[in-house]
Amino acid sequence: VTGENGGGLFVLIYIFCTFFIGIPVFIGELILGRRAQRGAVGIFATLSHNSTFWKGVGWLGVISSFLIMSYYSVIGGWGLNYILMSLNQSFQKLNANEVGSLFDAVAGAGDITLFWHFLFTALTVAFVLPGVRQGIEYWSKFMMSALLVLLIALFCYSTTLEGFGQAFSFIFSPDLSKLKPSGALEALGLSLFTLSLGQGIMLTYGSYMRKSEDIPKTGLIIGFMIIIVAILAGLMLFPIIFTFNFSPQEGRGLVFKTLPLLFSKLPGSLLISTTFFVLFTFAALTSAIAFVEVVAANLIDLLGWSRKKSVLLVGVGCFLFGIPSALSGTDLLFAKWKAIYGKTFFATIDDLVSIWLLPIGGLFIAIFAGWFFDVEESKEEFSSGTRFAWAFRLWLFFVRWLAPLAMILIMLQQTGLINVDKLLR
Repeated sequence: VTGENGGGLFVLIYIFCTFFIGIPVFIGELILGRRAQRGAVGIFATLSHNSTFWKGVGWLGVISSFLIMSYYSVIGGWGLNYILMSLNQSFQKLNANEVGSLFDAVAGAGDITLFWHFLFTALTVAFVLPGVRQGIEYWSKFMMSALLVLLIALFCYSTTLEGFGQAFSFIFSPDLSKLKPSGALEALGLSLFTLSLGQGIMLTYGSYMRKSEDIPKTGLIIGFMIIIVAILAGLMLFPIIFTFNFSPQEGRGLVFKTLPLLFSKLPGSLLISTTFFVLFTFAALTSAIAFVEVVAANLIDLLGWSRKKSVLLVGVGCFLFGIPSALSGTDLLFAKWKAIYGKTFFATIDDLVSIWLLPIGGLFIAIFAGWFFDVEESKEEFSSGTRFAWAFRLWLFFVRWLAPLAMILIMLQQTGLINVDKLLR
C-alpha cells in the first residue's frame, strides 16, 4: 500500500493516524471488552441494554472477521507453499523477472492454491481449539520474537544493497506531488486494519484481559511496535525493490516476488529463506487465529455451543467461502467476475472489508465508546491497573471527536459524496 501511494508522506500520515486515531479506538475496544466480558455481539447487548442497533454493530465486526479469514487464509497458504518451494530451492538461479513470474504461476494454479488454503485453515483451527492462553499466547511468544529478530537481520543486510538510499528517501521524504488527499484516507484505513479495529478482535481479546492489566499502556506499546515493524519491513523490502528494478506499485504478492530474490543471493539461503517463510506463516496464523476466535467466541457466547463445535464450524465455513478467492487467479470459478466488477473476487472481498466494513465498524465503536457508554464506567476501566489515569480526558477527546470525524471522511470519499482530491487541490 505504501508503494501504491508514493511512500514518504503516506508513511507519516499512517503514523499520525495510528497514534491519534487508531490507538484511541483500540483502547476503546479493550475497555468495552473487559467491561462486558463477552463476545463482540454480547458486549454491545450487555452495555447497550440489549439494543438491536448496537448488537448489529457487534455482528458487523463478526462478519468482517469471517470475510477477512476467507481470503487471508489464501495468503497464509502461499506462505506455506513458499516453505516447500524454499526447501526445494525453487528460487535458486532465477532472475528478478523469473521470480516474479514464479509467484504469478503459483497464484494462477487453482488446485495448488486451494490445497494450501485448506491446509492453512486447518492449522488455524488446530491453534484455536485449545483456547487463547494455552494456544495463541503460548506459541506467539516464541515465534513472533524469532520473526522480529530475523526481520532486523534482513533489514541490516538490506542496508548494504545499492538501492537502500533510494528506499530510505522513498519512505521518509514527504512529497506532496506523490500523494492524493484520498491517499491520506487510505492511510487511515490501513491503520485500522493493522490494529485489527472494527473486526471484533480487540473487543473479544479485551474480554479476556484481567482487571490488573494496563489497557492504555497496552495500546501504546502495540501501536508503537506496529509502526516499528512496519517501517522495518519497508526498509527491508524497498531496497530490494529499487536494487532489482521492481515496481513499488506491484501491490499484492510483492513480498513473494522480492524476498526470494534476496534470499537466493545470501549465504545459507536455504536456511534463511525457509526460516523466514516459516515465521512469516506463523505471523499470518496469529492474525488468522484472531479472525476465527472472534466468530467462534460469539457462537459459544450466544448459542452456548462447545468450543470444539464452534471452532470447527467456523473453520469449515471460512474454507468454503474462501474457495472463490483461492481460485481468483484462474477461470475455474466466477470466470466473468473481473469483467463485471473490475477486480477479482479476492480483491472485491478485500476492498469491501477495508474500504467499507472496517471504517463503518470503527466509526460506530468510537461513537459508542465516546458517547453512549457510561463515562464513569469507561473511566473506571481506563484507570484500572494503569499509571496513566490522568490521560482519560485526552483519550475521550480523541475517541469522541477526531476518530469519528476521520472515519466519516473515509466513507464520504468512498461514496462519492465528496472528492477530497478536488476539494484540497
